[in-house]
Amino acid sequence: MYQTLTDVGPGVILLQDIDPILLLQPALSFVIATAILLYWWRTRSFRAVALFLGAGSYFIAIAAKEVINVTEYGDMVSTFGAQSVPVALLLGLETVLLEVGLAYLFAVYGAKTRGMKVSDAVPYGIGLAFWENGVLVGVLSVFNLGVVYLILLSSSPLAATVYQQLQSSSPGLFLPPVSLLPGILLGTLERVSSEMAHIAWGILVVLSAVSGRKKYLAFALPMGLLDALVPFASYNIYVFEGGVFLLSAGFLFVAAKSLSTESRAMKVAATAGTPVSA
Repeated sequence: MYQTLTDVGPGVILLQDIDPILLLQPALSFVIATAILLYWWRTRSFRAVALFLGAGSYFIAIAAKEVINVTEYGDMVSTFGAQSVPVALLLGLETVLLEVGLAYLFAVYGAKTRGMKVSDAVPYGIGLAFWENGVLVGVLSVFNLGVVYLILLSSSPLAATVYQQLQSSSPGLFLPPVSLLPGILLGTLERVSSEMAHIAWGILVVLSAVSGRKKYLAFALPMGLLDALVPFASYNIYVFEGGVFLLSAGFLFVAAKSLSTESRAMKVAATAGTPVSA
């Protein structure tokens, strides 16, 4: 869609709007995350405490990561380069210590003061995934892209300013639909991987908090290093997204096996009337 603006300075500016197909990927992210949450809520146990403790953990972590990225990321990139091991470690350790680490601390708080149990492990992980993929990447991205679309649709000086800024900072937004579609599909695959990874470490930190078994935390923390791969995505985006998907599926498998093992151990202990040793 093109518009001609004649009132934003000398001459005529040809203004291109973004294609609405860009809304598809964040919309799919929201649908996937919400469908998983609603499915578990309708078919299994899903207490609100797991969802809201996850929200506190996640958004504090994201705020802290944003502060670090604003203050340190640019300097690291200038010093070492965007595709460097130090930058990769910065991104990975942020997620390990902030997203996974805070998720564990909030789970410990929940286990000690809010009665969180092993049955809350999956809901807690689903909640972490929902706040990222359903809200941050889903709802907020749809809102932001929708605002941009409407601004560019208007024949106003603001539209010309926004257009020029986006052409400089995000030219990919103005690609034709046929060129945008592969990125949308890869982006959706990435959100599925994110769902699996968040659910996996959410399960594990709750198992650790409830049972006292630190091995589950030891399983969970390295999963955050998945973000250390991000700087190298541009080498081959298809290999990157495929590899992240397989790793995330592996994380979820480890979490599911751990949950099954811990659930059986607790049932045996309950039947025998003895506590499960940490």
